Amino acid sequence: MLTQGLPRSQASFSRARIGRLAALLCLALSPLAATAQAAEGQATVTPAAVSQPAAPPLRVELNKLETAGEACKAMLIVENGKGGAIRSLRLDLYAFDPDGIVQKRSMVELGPVPARKTALRQFEISPTPCAQVGRVLLNDVASCEGKDISGQDLSREACLERIEPSSAKGAAPFVR
Repeated sequence: MLTQGLPRSQASFSRARIGRLAALLCLALSPLAATAQAAEGQATVTPAAVSQPAAPPLRVELNKLETAGEACKAMLIVENGKGGAIRSLRLDLYAFDPDGIVQKRSMVELGPVPARKTALRQFEISPTPCAQVGRVLLNDVASCEGKDISGQDLSREACLERIEPSSAKGAAPFVR
């Protein structure tokens, strides 16, 4: 104790003085505490400040290439697992040969794709035989119409960001 060893009169004077200093210190610091509490109360979170959950992926898998005459028929599986319904999804695709040379450009309509649904779509890469398809490039989304899970209209850019291209075992690589 701070007053230990002091005469009784000085000890009681020191305790009173320490008590007053503590009270003054509390009074002096209380505006700072009030300001901090007010600032904390005013620190509201705006919707833009809250991180938006990532849009659910739209998985597009190149599942199979199948020769059909002089053309190559490609089968795509579109998985819209947790997304909103898509009325139209038009992809700009390029087929490359095994040496990396562009062979064919295709505009492919994959819609409609209902919400929480998986769909199979087919298109032809003609007149390119399947043996000449080394990989398929998702170059762009030409158009995208529909709603996201929150009911907002989809943009072409939003659809492009959501697409996760992949390939089934044995199929040519499908890349972004």
